[in-house]
Amino acid sequence: MPDRPDPTVPASRTDDAKAPGLADPAAPLPGAPAAAGPGGAVDRYFSISARGSDFGREIRGGFATFFTMAYILVLNPVILGSAEDKFGNHLSGPQLATATALVAAVMTVLMGLGGNLPLALAAGLGLNAVAAFQLAPLMSWPDAMGLIVIEGLLICVLVVTGLREALMHAIPASLKQAISVGIGLFIAFIGFVDAGFVSRIPGDTGSVPVQLGATGHLSGWPVLVFCLGVLLTVALLARRTKGAILISIVVTTAVAVVIDAVADIAPAAWGLTVPAVPDDLLAAPDFGLIGSFSLFGAFQHVGVLTLVLLVFTLLLSDFFDTMGTVVGVSHEAGLLDEDGKVPHLGRVLLIDGAAAVAGGAASASSATSYVESTAGVGEGARTGFASLVTGGLFAVALFLTPLSTIVPAQAAAPALVAVGFMLMAQVRHIDWEKYEIAIPAFLTIAVMPFTYSITNGIGAGFVAYVVLRAVLGKAREVHPLLWATAALFTVYFAIDPVEQLLGVK
Repeated sequence: MPDRPDPTVPASRTDDAKAPGLADPAAPLPGAPAAAGPGGAVDRYFSISARGSDFGREIRGGFATFFTMAYILVLNPVILGSAEDKFGNHLSGPQLATATALVAAVMTVLMGLGGNLPLALAAGLGLNAVAAFQLAPLMSWPDAMGLIVIEGLLICVLVVTGLREALMHAIPASLKQAISVGIGLFIAFIGFVDAGFVSRIPGDTGSVPVQLGATGHLSGWPVLVFCLGVLLTVALLARRTKGAILISIVVTTAVAVVIDAVADIAPAAWGLTVPAVPDDLLAAPDFGLIGSFSLFGAFQHVGVLTLVLLVFTLLLSDFFDTMGTVVGVSHEAGLLDEDGKVPHLGRVLLIDGAAAVAGGAASASSATSYVESTAGVGEGARTGFASLVTGGLFAVALFLTPLSTIVPAQAAAPALVAVGFMLMAQVRHIDWEKYEIAIPAFLTIAVMPFTYSITNGIGAGFVAYVVLRAVLGKAREVHPLLWATAALFTVYFAIDPVEQLLGVK
């Protein structure tokens, strides 16, 4: 059995192909002929040994990914359930929880079986906000979900025609590395914010936008739990402990449960998830929202141009969030080939597009690849077997929703901080001496956490890269797809004046 890769050194360095314990980007698709491995048929199907992994790492990785993204089982129903459609209707919370878990389970398993990547999928944050606060006020909920289905179908068309994969291959290596680094900072920032270690200053526009804790200093037991979790995680990583991230999540959750039981803590202090053992461990799933969508109903409520812009917003966000996530997760797992390409990318992107369709059809909003999958990669996951584990846990969550949401953000967030550190280390591969590379890379890295959006960071980097290449007389070196994408992002960033010029506001 090969030694576990050093968790402080990303798996994407240039000598990965020769390093022990790292993945072979040329590993075959699931089900393809492969040399016999020590793990039998399952090992051969997923190329577990061929990618330098083992069942223990894959299982730990699957658990770690699930626990770092299980919050979506609570957050998605909160976001969608808090909004009302044009006719004043609300979606049922229990039905939303069921739909969210079902889509995550099915699509994550499909990604494991078909894409053979340690990549989990669930309702996309940001995309659900678009559905709740941009689509629903203009139409009914079934109409809004129908638009999401259309958006997913368009993504599938782009995949089938090869345009989506061609664009990903057209991205320069420096921007791919910057995307990974930006995602690292982004998810670390998510961890700090979700844990309450960093917060926005309410009602204060004259100073810095964020601060330490809720009042400028750390206070309260939940934040202490997070700090202990971070220290435990980094200590275990420094000692090269197997299962470091998962151990940290479990131990920190146990500490949180004990503290919540003995201390006088307001439930709101923990956020969405209170670390208390629930009275009822079982909850019957309610499938009432499954299939509740209208494919063309939206056309009865708003104009065609408005619909085009709405679908364009969904498409662009979904397209590039996925692109950044797939590249970042594959980069961290050491699965990129020597040309920086994701293996079997077409199949991976098609499954991701199908997830958007499934999310809309189930009224759970568009489902997409989750950057939290890097937590599983940090545990050593390198194949789709980890996705089977994660998907299986989401399936169990259909019946054990109270138990699956016992992990508070303060216990899961330290894993995001740790993985952010791992991804950040890739910044050394960027050539900072060449400004036409360094500046777009910097903007990609900075804009992601500063705007709380992977899509915005990618867009800023693309536009800057194209402009600088043109200014330096190297316009012909830019792939035509990058020119087209930069133009679309220009419209994306300038959408408000564009809408005003077109008279749609």
